[in-house]
Amino acid sequence: MKAELRGNPPPISLQNSSLFNTPQNSLSGALRGCLGSLDGACIEKLLLHCASALESNDVTLAQQVMWVLNNVASSMGDPNQRLASWFLRALISRASRVCPTTAMNFSGSSGLQRRLMTVTELAEYVDLIPWHRFGFCAANSTIFNAIQGCPRVHILDFSITHCMQWPTLIDALAKRPEGPPSLRITVPSFRPPVPPLLNVSSEEVGLRLANFAKFRDVPFEFNVIEDSSSSTMGEMISRESSSLYSESLLNHLNASMLDLRDDEALVVNCQNWLRYLPDDQKGRAQNVSLRDTFLEVIKGLNPRILVVVDEDADLGASSLTSRITTCFNYFWIPFDALETFLPKDNHQRIEYEADIGHKIEDIITYEGLQRIERLESGPKLSQRMKSSGFLSIPFCEETVREVKFLLDEHASGWGMKREEDMLVLTWKGHNSIFATAWFPSGLED
Repeated sequence: MKAELRGNPPPISLQNSSLFNTPQNSLSGALRGCLGSLDGACIEKLLLHCASALESNDVTLAQQVMWVLNNVASSMGDPNQRLASWFLRALISRASRVCPTTAMNFSGSSGLQRRLMTVTELAEYVDLIPWHRFGFCAANSTIFNAIQGCPRVHILDFSITHCMQWPTLIDALAKRPEGPPSLRITVPSFRPPVPPLLNVSSEEVGLRLANFAKFRDVPFEFNVIEDSSSSTMGEMISRESSSLYSESLLNHLNASMLDLRDDEALVVNCQNWLRYLPDDQKGRAQNVSLRDTFLEVIKGLNPRILVVVDEDADLGASSLTSRITTCFNYFWIPFDALETFLPKDNHQRIEYEADIGHKIEDIITYEGLQRIERLESGPKLSQRMKSSGFLSIPFCEETVREVKFLLDEHASGWGMKREEDMLVLTWKGHNSIFATAWFPSGLED
C-alpha cells in the first residue's frame, strides 16, 4: 500500500472579519492587545477566552476570539504560533459541532487528513526526537535485567508504535552470555485510531521481526490476539467503537487465549497505551473503570514485570479550560524541540506536528467516551498501580546510563531525572515522558 502523504496545512483565514467588529464585546479591548503578539502567555489567554465562550455556548464571542487567534497563529511561525494554529483548528471543529456555520466562516478548517507510514518512515519518525525512544530504552534495559537466566520469554505488547521497540531488545538478547532465550511476542489485532499509522498489517510486522530474529539467531514466535469484532484490516478501531473494543480486549486476556506457558517468563509492556482505556466509571458494573479492570486482569496473569511508559500530563479533566491550559503548555515541548534543529518548512517537522495536531483535536473537540486521549500524569499512574496491587521496581544505574547515552544523541535541551521510582524525560526542565516498572504484590521472590 502506498504511503499517504499530507502536505503543508493551508493557512486559516477569516472570511467574515466583521465578527470582531462588535462594540458591545466586553473582551474586545483586552483581546485587541494580543494582535500580532508572539507571546505564549497571550496565546494561552486567548485560547482560554475562546474555551470559556464555547463552554457557555456563546458561539459569537468564540468566533470573535478565533479571529484574534487567526491573526496570531501561523503554521510556519515560531513554536507558539505553530501550536496555536492547531488549537485554532480544534476550537473551530468543536464550535462547528454546536453551530455548523462556524466552520464556514474559516477556510482551511476541514478535517485533518491521516497518513499511513511505511516502515522506513516510521523508523525516521521514532528517531526524530526521543519522545518514543526514551521509553523504548528504559523499558528494554529493565526487561533485559528482569529476564536474566530465563530460557523462555513471552512479551505481551500493548503499544502504538507497531513493535518498533523490539529489534533493539532482540539484538541485546542475541549477545547474552548464556545465549538468547526463546522469545515470543503477542500483540492485539486492534489499536486506538491514533498516529502513527502504518501501511502494513500486524502480521507483516511480525514477519519482519521474525526475519530479524532469525538473522540474530534468536528463536522467535509472533502471535496476534484475534478478535471477531475487529475490522477487516485488524489495525484500527473507530472513535465510536473504542470503548467496546477495549472491553473486547479484556475478554481475550486470559491464560487460555494468550496460550500462557508455565516455562515462560511473562513480560507485559504498555507504551502509550493505558490512556486509551476509558476511565469513566459511569454505567459500569460496580463502578470500576476499564483502566482499573485492565490492571486487575494483568495482575492475574502474574507477569514477571510490567512496564508502563506514557506522556506525563493530566488531560482527563471534564473542564475544557483545564484541558486547554495543560494541553497548550505540554505540547509546546515537542514543538519547541523540533524548532532547535529543523527548518520551519521541513517536511518531517510538518508531519510530526500534524500528528500532534490530531491529539489536540481529540482533546479539545470531544467529550465523554468520544474523547480518546485521557492522559494521566506519572504520579497519578503510580498511585493507581499501587492501589491495583502492584509494587514498583526501581531502575538500576545501568539503565540510567543507557538512557543518558541515548539522550546524548539528541539536542542538549533533553534531560532525565528520577522522581521516586520513575524515570522522567525532560525538555528544558519540563516533564515530558515517564517510565515505570512494576510487579504484582505477592510475587516478591
